[in-house]
Amino acid sequence: MQKGKQCIALFFFFYAYLFVDCNMQQSPILQLSDVSVKLGAQQVLSGITLSIHNGEQWALTGDSGSGKTVLAKTIAGHHFFSGHIRAAFGTPETYHHQIVLVEQQHKFKARNNTNDLYYQQRYNSFDAEDTITAAEALGDNITEPHVADIISILQLQPILHEPLIQLSNGENKRLQIAKALLQKPSLLILDNPFLGLDTNGRFILTEILTRLSEQKVPFLLITTPHEMPACITHVATLAMGSLVSALPKTEYIPPVQQLLPSFSPELLRSLVQPVKAEFEFAIRMKNVNVSYEEKHILKNINWEVRKGEHWSVAGPNGAGKSTLLSLLTGDNPRAYANEIYLFDRRRGSGESIWDIKKRIGYVSPELHLHFDPLATTFQAVASGLFDTIGLFRQLSTETEALVMQWLKLFELDKKAHRLLNMLSAGEQRLALLARALIKNPPVLILDEPCQGLDEITTARFRQSVNEICLLSGTTLLYVSHYQQEWPECIDKHLSLNKGEASISYS
Repeated sequence: MQKGKQCIALFFFFYAYLFVDCNMQQSPILQLSDVSVKLGAQQVLSGITLSIHNGEQWALTGDSGSGKTVLAKTIAGHHFFSGHIRAAFGTPETYHHQIVLVEQQHKFKARNNTNDLYYQQRYNSFDAEDTITAAEALGDNITEPHVADIISILQLQPILHEPLIQLSNGENKRLQIAKALLQKPSLLILDNPFLGLDTNGRFILTEILTRLSEQKVPFLLITTPHEMPACITHVATLAMGSLVSALPKTEYIPPVQQLLPSFSPELLRSLVQPVKAEFEFAIRMKNVNVSYEEKHILKNINWEVRKGEHWSVAGPNGAGKSTLLSLLTGDNPRAYANEIYLFDRRRGSGESIWDIKKRIGYVSPELHLHFDPLATTFQAVASGLFDTIGLFRQLSTETEALVMQWLKLFELDKKAHRLLNMLSAGEQRLALLARALIKNPPVLILDEPCQGLDEITTARFRQSVNEICLLSGTTLLYVSHYQQEWPECIDKHLSLNKGEASISYS
């Protein structure tokens, strides 16, 4: 940690000059007056009035669906709005070019500058090369001192020559932050940047935000109350598209965690059915190894998961968690080169990918990123019955009713026919959770399922997953960097570090 702090201090010695002009501007540097936004027919933001002055570092909080991301994108010039936004930098027509937004989900294109990437592409070594590398994403000047310092601080050296699509969620997040800093923004907006980062990554990001605040570099941080760095000076809170408070942090009182039950316990019990599938072991791995060229991702993994067991899967960013799960979900062809058994049957013994997928409910950041952008919320949930990324067939009346019941469970029934990508990030994640659960799978794999959910919704979902496991007897694999998110039923733990596994019990 001490070496990291010294490196960060050195970086800001070189970096401070980038923002001299910004610090000389008159206050406020950004002023919103009566800003309102409609997306389609939906009123998302109403009458937002907010001023950000020099020397202020703002946090933006609020429940899932309150409008935080829409507000960030509006300030960055991504949405039409009524009202006024004035900045002390640039002109009314150009100010947003000096604002850099780091979004929740990383987005990148293929080498041919299209979005023609597919979900399993990162696990196919030849196709993965169709995306640029991390070094190419950072530009041609990666050897210049201030660029090299950013690369060092964010610990990007080991991944510089990796294709973007093969990076872990946390590695991609660090890369996006590096790209943002290199653009020398007059205002930096970070939308839930702690999501997907391991403990070390969160420490590094907190240190960088602290140094930015010391250099009076203005930023707006969308975050939760429990992940608010000490350097934050002011806190704004949204609720249902309206600004309910904008206070100095010294006057801000975090909301009290409400003790709410799981999502509609009665409805949940009516939807969840006992697992009827017959098998002894959901998973058996024997000396499993995965490498790409000279990079070893998984090393001699030996792991057995019996029917009905509840496991956590943990490890730092880049430890191999996503690769491990991809061997189980039928998304990685390297499964055929290893001795892997699913539901007591060895992979490659005649089963199809669809035979595997129909018995597994799955959610991950990668699935979310690649989901059909034209799917409605209803279609997204219904697609879980057929294991497709989008709905491509007609449903019976009974099946439509089942889909609506799952939407109602997660309080999304009133948004059933909106495009999934028009919902908040948290609501999108709830829809994909419903998609994973709708077929009552014998194995449930939840990879960072609570990314984008507020604290209350996370607690309710955690409670619901616990009830589902106890009611149905499903086998659970749960991935999260936050132990407090694990359902109580978890009592077995697989930890990965540099591709090697250790197992413990509680």
